[in-house]
Amino acid sequence: MNKLLATLIAGLFATSVYAQTAPAVQSGMSGTAGVTATGNAGADKDIAKADQKEAKEVAKQDEKIHKASTKASEKKAKAQQKADKKIADAQEKVAKADPEDQAKASAKAEKKIADAQYDAQKTMIKADEKAQKKIVDANADKAKAQAKATEKRSEAMAEAHKDAAK
Repeated sequence: MNKLLATLIAGLFATSVYAQTAPAVQSGMSGTAGVTATGNAGADKDIAKADQKEAKEVAKQDEKIHKASTKASEKKAKAQQKADKKIADAQEKVAKADPEDQAKASAKAEKKIADAQYDAQKTMIKADEKAQKKIVDANADKAKAQAKATEKRSEAMAEAHKDAAK
């Protein structure tokens, strides 16, 4: 339970960090990107390269997030279908039972239904937990890519200013 809670909290923080940078990243750049007219061709090239690398990494991580979410949804749907089938089978056995055995069959069916619902919920929780972990990791990788691109842009700008000062 503590792991799940920690994962969800980490996901919340990563999502909030991503949400704060999302408008800038949507244009394919982040932070101080867009300021590429340094007057130094080498610096401009380095900045463009950093922006391109960041955009590529963000797209890659967005794809990972999408895959993780889709896979979790599929697992959850399968678990629910499996539970529904078990429930239907249990109810069918109750309906087919002799009138004298009806109470006993109903009690068995209730236990099978409870077990099926528990198994489905457990599977769904695991699927969500696994997806959240992957999403947190992907968002962390996005943040790292943004930080690296910002570093490269800053280095290029510093180099351009240094060259201009000569």
